[in-house]
Amino acid sequence: MNIKKVVVIGSGTMGSGIAAHLCNADIPVILLDLKTEIAEKAKERILKSRPPLLFEKDKIKSLTVGNIKENFDSVCDADWIIEAVVERIDIKHDIYKKIFNKRKKDSIVSSNTSTIPLKVLSEKSTLKDKQDFCITHFFNPVRYMGLLEIVRDKSNNPNKINFLKKFCEEKLGKGVIICGDTPGFLGNRIGVYAMQVAMTEAMKMNLSIEEADAVFGRPMGIPKTGVFALYDLIGIDLMSDVLKSFQKELSNKDEFQKVAAGLPIIKKLIETGYTGRKGKGGFYRIKKLENKKILEALNLKNNEYFAVKKIDLEIDKINLLELINRDDKYGKYAWSVISKIILYSSSLVPTITDEYNDIDEALRLGFNWSMGPFEMLESIGLKTFFSKIKDVDDNKFLKSLKDKKIESFYDERQKYTDLQTLGKIKKAVIKLEKNDSAEIFRFKDFNIVEFNTKANALDYDSMDALKKATDKPLIIINESMQFSAGVNLNYVMKFIKNNDLKSVEKFIKYFQETCKHLKYCKNPVISAPSGLALGGGEEVILQSNYVVSHTNIVMGLVETIVGLVPAGGGCKELLWRWSQSDESSLDPDYAPLKVFDIIGYAKTASSPQQAKKLLFLDTNHNVIINRNELLPAARKLLNNNVDFSPSKECKFKLSGKNVREKMHKILEALYNEKKILDHGMDVGKELAYVLSGGDTDLDKEISEEQMYKLELNSFMKLVENKKTQDRIVHTLKTGKPLIN
Repeated sequence: MNIKKVVVIGSGTMGSGIAAHLCNADIPVILLDLKTEIAEKAKERILKSRPPLLFEKDKIKSLTVGNIKENFDSVCDADWIIEAVVERIDIKHDIYKKIFNKRKKDSIVSSNTSTIPLKVLSEKSTLKDKQDFCITHFFNPVRYMGLLEIVRDKSNNPNKINFLKKFCEEKLGKGVIICGDTPGFLGNRIGVYAMQVAMTEAMKMNLSIEEADAVFGRPMGIPKTGVFALYDLIGIDLMSDVLKSFQKELSNKDEFQKVAAGLPIIKKLIETGYTGRKGKGGFYRIKKLENKKILEALNLKNNEYFAVKKIDLEIDKINLLELINRDDKYGKYAWSVISKIILYSSSLVPTITDEYNDIDEALRLGFNWSMGPFEMLESIGLKTFFSKIKDVDDNKFLKSLKDKKIESFYDERQKYTDLQTLGKIKKAVIKLEKNDSAEIFRFKDFNIVEFNTKANALDYDSMDALKKATDKPLIIINESMQFSAGVNLNYVMKFIKNNDLKSVEKFIKYFQETCKHLKYCKNPVISAPSGLALGGGEEVILQSNYVVSHTNIVMGLVETIVGLVPAGGGCKELLWRWSQSDESSLDPDYAPLKVFDIIGYAKTASSPQQAKKLLFLDTNHNVIINRNELLPAARKLLNNNVDFSPSKECKFKLSGKNVREKMHKILEALYNEKKILDHGMDVGKELAYVLSGGDTDLDKEISEEQMYKLELNSFMKLVENKKTQDRIVHTLKTGKPLIN
């Protein structure tokens, strides 16, 4: 069989998200709701969504909307029917009855429920219908969250389940984990438990919500939202309903019950309309004061709001052993939370899964954790863990490990997929070199560089690893969420604070040398980006020989936001690409003006399709919907280019002052309209000087080396400027741009 048509019933957040992602895969989908107008509004929400649910807006052409009463016959020839209506079993049973009366033979029917067991959903279905019915639990937002849990039981046709798994991996790019029919399945069972432990332990230990979020966040390899901010994001009322479902479905003896009971503060927040970001606020809220927005946090002792206090744990990298051994309240809190998560997760093996690895992968894919509970245990070390936890006799999994007296237990990663991912091969690689910012691996006949700083920000060590790794064909790829958010501005600002501008210049020169080396070295270089690829990260990609890009990517040269110009070859490379266009053959100023617009406005692309239109991606790229396929696809490119030879260096002919005057007129118009201020004008003029070729004209030829020098000179002029430094400091502190 094949899936050529899908019907989604229910156009709420999840139904519309699933429908949108099917559109991304060019699968015709019909979205039904009680009224066509409701489904039409869902279609509008998809088109306006931020971050965008569609790779490109024209993907919406695969979507048709309708209503359950007049358009239900659309299920008759559908290959897959997905129910995503409200979590009421009576409504679901009524819909299933209609579906099974109308559907064609062997079509797949699934529910997107996250709370109702499969046995309850299918209790009124025939044995034949049960064979084709399962739960497909997508995570929100569907486009961006990698996890899909397929819940099945013994009545299912295993061939049908395996077919659906393969389809969702290959066409929808999901990490598909097949689960048994247990409450919360894998991801939510552990993820929600972890959230509750983090919250209840914070209250027990009298930590503020900012303190708890600072620990139960990046230091633990968990997204920076932490727990209280995540509650606000999900919705405090929705989380309350989820917990009630767990209380109902789990046995009274389950450890989850100890943390599932509703806390008094939760009830009060919901009753007063403080349901999180969708309401008046929650544990955090935004208060407007004198036309300024102030982020406030709830004091858990007196239930009053106060301005948020930034908590600096002085932790740059994830080191759980170091974290739990801290002799302060943060270390004690971290150990209390981590140990309880490990104890609970391990107690459920093999009850909810035979493969403990699948629990880790569910947390990685569904909650964006960098490591799951069992990887946390391996990271801490069995010896340390058992020295702190004396009695594990009631935990079969941990008792077995303790009795074996072993130091390491973790076996293969990512067992849920057959693809040879970076995570899978790490045990087979040769570790060549590691510094504070990156690591070089050798696998068979090629090298791998993986960045490992916060957001994979780039510094001298990052470049050093790239340069050293080109003795073999090279793949630049990361397991973390981001490819690279750009140059490490904290690194740059440390030099500036010490009045050491020579070190800044030395670093930028080395950045340029490395990027040029990547482009022209004798062995091919492939970048395999996912997530953020901004600024310096984008410059590395621009000067790689080939690119294998994941569909969920944000690319762009955004340096002007912090008062700088791209100086690692970004201006030069984008200018060269646009100069090869048909329009440039007719107008020598076309490419400089086009790139001035793209970089000046710090335009970004939120998909490879958009990136191609801006020429952030050239003809040398492949697009991959399943992130697990990045490494296999990059290896395939290497194998297909064994006779690789680098391209010739590019030469430029630019009109200098002529095109620069056109750029200055654009800046003056923006300044007069107050869209930019004084420093925006200064930054724009420096960008104009670089892109116009400086003091040149169309009779002269400019080399890449000269373009690099123009970038460097403008970068250094701007980085010396106090207003640029103010922008950098403000962005590092708030995450938002400063307009000055």
